[in-house]
Amino acid sequence: MRKYIVKLICNLTALVLTASAVFFCCGFSVKLPKGVFVNGTEVGGLTRGAAKAVLRREVEEHLKTKRLHICAGERVFTYAFPEIDYSDTFDELLPKITRGGEYSAPVTYRLNGKDEVIDGICAALYRAPVEPYAVFNAEGEPFTYFNGSDGVECDRARLSAAIDKSLEGGFEQVRVCTRVVKRQFSTEDVKNRTREIYSFTTFFDADNTDRSGNIRLAAGKINGTAVESGGIFSFNDTVGARTEANGFKPAKIIEDGKFVLGYGGGVCQVSTTLYNAALLSGLEIEEYHPHSLQVAYVAPSRDAMVSGSYFDLKFKNNRLTPIYVRVKCGLGSITCTVYGENDGYKYSLKSVVTNTLPRPEAVIVEGDEDKILTYGREGTESEGYLVKRGKEGETCTLIRKDKYRAVADVVQKAREISEITDY
Repeated sequence: MRKYIVKLICNLTALVLTASAVFFCCGFSVKLPKGVFVNGTEVGGLTRGAAKAVLRREVEEHLKTKRLHICAGERVFTYAFPEIDYSDTFDELLPKITRGGEYSAPVTYRLNGKDEVIDGICAALYRAPVEPYAVFNAEGEPFTYFNGSDGVECDRARLSAAIDKSLEGGFEQVRVCTRVVKRQFSTEDVKNRTREIYSFTTFFDADNTDRSGNIRLAAGKINGTAVESGGIFSFNDTVGARTEANGFKPAKIIEDGKFVLGYGGGVCQVSTTLYNAALLSGLEIEEYHPHSLQVAYVAPSRDAMVSGSYFDLKFKNNRLTPIYVRVKCGLGSITCTVYGENDGYKYSLKSVVTNTLPRPEAVIVEGDEDKILTYGREGTESEGYLVKRGKEGETCTLIRKDKYRAVADVVQKAREISEITDY
């Protein structure tokens, strides 16, 4: 019984497969009625398979004569078969034909890899906008301004739709639509980021050639410096070691409360002038050092001493845009100017002497005659304040306290000469 059931199932399966094969073969071997035209091509009397082959051959021969031209200005991108492919409805139509007559089977054309083609055309035509910018000059006008230019990009959606429309119609020429890519900033924006924020000047004795030469040398090394947003300016890193090899001359410096000769004397006037310009521009002071003696070219609590590689002047650019520094020397003056974007506040500095320290007793030395060799000075205790004015009002912040030593007079007394008598 079991063998009989298995045999019956096998026979039924074979019968189904045979019937399917016969149906499939018949479907392709059945001839179309006489007088059948599809899309203007006669296929009557042909089998469906043969008719489909004839119709597709006609489509491809027709397609080989067609070109899709995509124009972008003077550039032309051209595509042809098989880059241009098609889809037909012959498989749907032919089985439904039962008598002669004219029949229409829509054919749809497509550009293979259309998205990639559009990507390539858009990449070829794209021109990035060039933002306006400024070049900082060490000499002459502080900045040279360049206007930049708008960019160009393809309108992808319109290009895709135009390609489809051309393929659906008579393969009309396609023109690429472009649009302007506007610059983010204007030249006026750049100028607003490069305004003069503050300029500070101190004066020196131009006849002291070694000292004034050191001032000019250090000023020239700083002039033209730009500090990016968040960047830190270091005086020592910028100016370098104050040595004979680097061109600096011996001049008076303050060392341990005394004036002595040292290479680079006068450079502290450069650092002090820059310190004041930075403070008055609203920049953040990272490091400064007072002199041991009060200097004559700024008020107390407004100096910034530099020495060796250990005592530096550093400030941070706390703005969102770069700042620029120019340092210029006149006949007997040095001016530090900071350029950048104003933060909307006005700054001033206030120096307050809180105490005066008396001079020590004079130092007496012997000499040929009575005279004062050097004049001393009283010492000073002082405070420095930063005044900040804005829309919210005014604040006055204590930023430093200093103590400058008193210096004794140095007095020369004539030596006593004993009277000698010859006998």
